[in-house]
This record gives sequence, C-alpha cells and structure tokens, in this order.
Amino acid sequence: MSQRLPLIFILMTLVIDAMGIGLVIPVMPDLIQEVDGGTLAHAAIWGGILSTSFAFMQFLCGPLLGSLSDRFGRRPVLLVSLGVMSLDYLVIAMAGSVWVLLAGRIVGGIAASTQSTATAFIADISSPEEKAARFGLVGASFGLGFVLGPILGGILAEWGTRAPFYAAAALAALNLCFGYFILPETVTDRIRRPFAWRRANPLGALLDIGRMPGVTRLVAMFFLYQVAFFVYPAIWAYFAKARFGWDPRMIGLSLAAFGIALAIVQAGLIRLILRYLGDRGTVIYGLVFNAFAFVVLAFVADGTIALILTPLAALGAVVTPALQGLMSRAIPDNAQGGLQGLLTSAGALAMIVSPLIMTQVFWLFTGKGAPVYLPGAPFLLSMALMGVCAVVFMGRRSAVTP
Repeated sequence: MSQRLPLIFILMTLVIDAMGIGLVIPVMPDLIQEVDGGTLAHAAIWGGILSTSFAFMQFLCGPLLGSLSDRFGRRPVLLVSLGVMSLDYLVIAMAGSVWVLLAGRIVGGIAASTQSTATAFIADISSPEEKAARFGLVGASFGLGFVLGPILGGILAEWGTRAPFYAAAALAALNLCFGYFILPETVTDRIRRPFAWRRANPLGALLDIGRMPGVTRLVAMFFLYQVAFFVYPAIWAYFAKARFGWDPRMIGLSLAAFGIALAIVQAGLIRLILRYLGDRGTVIYGLVFNAFAFVVLAFVADGTIALILTPLAALGAVVTPALQGLMSRAIPDNAQGGLQGLLTSAGALAMIVSPLIMTQVFWLFTGKGAPVYLPGAPFLLSMALMGVCAVVFMGRRSAVTP
C-alpha cells in the first residue's frame, strides 16, 4: 500500500498529461476561429503553431524539471507542475485572443514536462528487476490518455469550445489534491544531486549522460525509434482517408483501438515478454515485430484488414520501456531525473520532427507527379528506421546486461 497509492497518483499524472493534448483537439479549430475570426485554413496554421510550441517547450524543459527533481525532490516538482497546469487550462478557457492561447500552450508545454520527474519517481521506488515492467506503465498511461482525451473532448464540446479546458483544469486540480496527501518524497540526501544549469538543458543533459558507458548510443536509438513510431499519429488520418476512404468516425475508432491495445501491451503483456526474453531480447523482438507491421500496413489494401491490424500493431510497443530499463540501470541513482528529462526531450523532439518528415513523404507519394502512388510510403520509412535502430543496438553490446 505504501507504493500503490503514490504509483496510482503518478500514473494519473501521466494520463492527464496525455489527455491534455487529445482533450483539446476536437474543439481547437472552432476555438481558434472564435478568438481570431479567421478562416478554417488560417485556424489550421495557428493550430500547427500551438502544437509545435507545446512540443518544443517539452523538448526544452524536460531536462530542467528532471534536474530540479534530482535536487529539490520529485514531490514539489510534480505538485507545483500540476498547480500550474490547472491554472493554465483556466487561462486558456477564458482566452480572448490567439496570443493568449499561444502563451497558454507554451506554459502548458512546460508544466506537461513532468513525465521525466514521474518516471524518475518510478525508478526510485523500483528494484532493478522491476524497472522495465514499471516503465511499461508509463506507455500504458499515455495510451489510455490518448484514447480518453479525444473521446472526452468530443463529448464535452457539446457544452461549448471552452468546456474541455475547464474539465482539464478540474482533473489537474483534483490530482494535485490527491498527490498532496499521499505522495511521499523519494529523493533522500543519499541520492540528492546539486542543480547545475549545464545539465538542465537537452544538450548539457546529453553530454552529462553521455559520459556513462553505453548510454549515448541507447539515447540515439530511443530518438530514432520514437521518430519511426510516431508515424501513427502523424499520418494515420491522411493514410486511412486516401487508402480506404474512411471518415473521421472510423479514423477515431481505429486510433482508439490502437490506444487501448497500446495500454494493454505496456501495462500487462510486456511483463510476460520481459520474463522470457529479458530487456535486450525484448528490444530485439520489438524492432523485428514493428518492422513487419510497418511493411504490412504500407501495402494493405482492405480497410477491414487494416482495422484488425491496427490494434495488433501495438504488440511491438515494448521497445521504449525495455530501453528505459537498460539505461536506468546504467546510471547512478542520483542521475535518474536527468536521464528521464533527457528522454522526455528526445521524445518531444521526435514529436516535432516525425510529423514534418512523415507528412512530406506522404505528399511525395500521393501528390501530383508522384513516382508511384503509395499512401503507405511513410510506413516503409519507419521500417527502414527500425533497421537503423537494430544496427545501432546490435553494433556494440551495451555496458548493461539484460
């Protein structure tokens, strides 16, 4: 029980972080038009700016919050971030201009960078053998938030464009109250680490972690894997419409099925896979399975088969927690926050880079003058990136054994 309630709080925080992104998607076009008075096309431009600013602040501030938690503790960083997040959603809900929305998403990106601190908390309370499986719960929480966010946002939109933001503010505030009463501090004087600005930025964090044998290579692989795996949210809506003629309802259902399967795999099935294959074997299995899934999706022509394959594709989503387990065991206890902050930044950077690359590849193979009409071309690029990841991972054995 001493670990169960704090772990529930941590997972709820991660779910709320993921929901905060998806919750506002259904109303954002209407809200931007409401405050800006422009066309839908103009709203789309601003929507891209808002999304990019949110992801960029996560990239920039992940190591900062992780390093702060190594110095001042996980508890204050998590609770203060939830408080800021709740107030930020209230400000967005009352926004009267697009510039207030932009400021709100910038602040929201900073407050939502707590994945590093939350994951470091999990590392603090887990034995070396438990880490990879518990890191799987991080991905499961993201998958659950990915499913619940758009669904809840769509339902709440019936009460107006501001309703989802009030709901998000209430969720963050309730979780803050829950955490205030049950969350212990896991950073003791034994593992407390002095704060240093050189480690509190993505480049400095990479250089600091890079001094530890075998970790830099795994961080690079983590980034490449995230770029490849983000092909799903980056182009799925466009791919499904071009290949199968699906409407938004079908696209939403397929993404919900993927999110549910992702949560099941990372919350439960990964434990069985880790038990039989170990961290290293699990990474190899995940890379091979993902490569196979990407090839199949690239050429599938039947919408029913694609709908069946979509949740099955989540069976390969075991690489990230296994990699986190390998890296977490490779570094000292007082550097866990810094590592998780760096990984948060790497994931945020992948969220910026992947849509830009994947949508360009989609346009290249579906637009006028395309060398061959192939809406699934981005999946082939992701398959190639899986191969690069395998070469990086197998090229030189990690300093950490599974």
